[in-house]
Amino acid sequence: MNRKSLWDIDWSLMLPVGVLVALSLVTLFSLNTSFFKSQLMFLVISIFAFIFFSQVNYKIIELYKTPIYIVSLCLLFLVLILGIESRGAVRWIEILGFRIQFSEILKPFLAISLSSYLVSLKNYSFKSVLNVILFLLPVAFLIFFQPDLGDALIFVAVTFLTLIFFGFPLRFFLAGIVSVLLLFPIFWNFLHDYQRQRVLTFLNPGTDPLGTSYNAIQSIIAVGSGMLIGKGFGQGTQSGLRFLPERHTDFIFATISEQLGFIGTVVIIAAFVFLLYRIYIIYQTSQDKFCKTFAATSFFIILMQFFINVGMNIGVIPIVGVTLPFMSYGGSSLLSNFIILGLLTAVNKSSKQEDILEIR
Repeated sequence: MNRKSLWDIDWSLMLPVGVLVALSLVTLFSLNTSFFKSQLMFLVISIFAFIFFSQVNYKIIELYKTPIYIVSLCLLFLVLILGIESRGAVRWIEILGFRIQFSEILKPFLAISLSSYLVSLKNYSFKSVLNVILFLLPVAFLIFFQPDLGDALIFVAVTFLTLIFFGFPLRFFLAGIVSVLLLFPIFWNFLHDYQRQRVLTFLNPGTDPLGTSYNAIQSIIAVGSGMLIGKGFGQGTQSGLRFLPERHTDFIFATISEQLGFIGTVVIIAAFVFLLYRIYIIYQTSQDKFCKTFAATSFFIILMQFFINVGMNIGVIPIVGVTLPFMSYGGSSLLSNFIILGLLTAVNKSSKQEDILEIR
């Protein structure tokens, strides 16, 4: 790893991430200094992971798609057996004092397996779609049974969006949507009681304002009370007085909206739009089919997390427990997204090197 290669980083990709991380750290400091210290430590670890993965040869990683997939399934299964229960969910394994959420950390690696598998397909037939579904189902079910409905939905949505982007006919997915609607009553029975209540109260929030609707109502109040310029860091009532649950994780967007108002939300949205635009540029400039597919998959991973988190913060999507990339408190989410950035950087560098070789 030479120094020149180490600093060959797309800084325009990192600029919006820097804005998001800085806003997150300042907000966490205003809520609780212990949140700030922990997140700062997670950030240092994530940056080292980013540097490491930015130097890897993507062609070598692509060769290990099957072992990566099998190890991922084993780790997700291990969580169900050895995981730590917290608030009725078993999503974490404690290693050396750190709680690791594998459904988060495995996102970039499963994206590698999915991208490599799609590249290996010889046609866009319905049989190929069924094979991809068979690839997806074990992952989705193992995460769903933790239970982690949010990440399970993200894996499903990202897979199908990537397939559509990859060029599979839309009629295959229309048939799938009809099948899901027909099977929804069966799927409904597999949901936990609190998950059913979240859906029902989303449709009619006024039915249980002090119970299952409480989180959504408090989040909407926090977002609205920020108005144009916000109340200032540490001055929010909903977040500061802890009326807003999970103010530092799932609802950090509402916390920042209350503290920085509409201007703060515009900065966040603009940073995410620019980040997604830079990932799209990597997709466009990549010559290798695997690189293009991985860039598209990464684009959808960050897009879906952003869309679902902001949507549930402003009350247009049921609350499913999805973190906001680079902003929500938690080491697993931060590490996962920085690994994605590292791999995207490696892909981008390989594309530049190929262009130089072609010119020569």
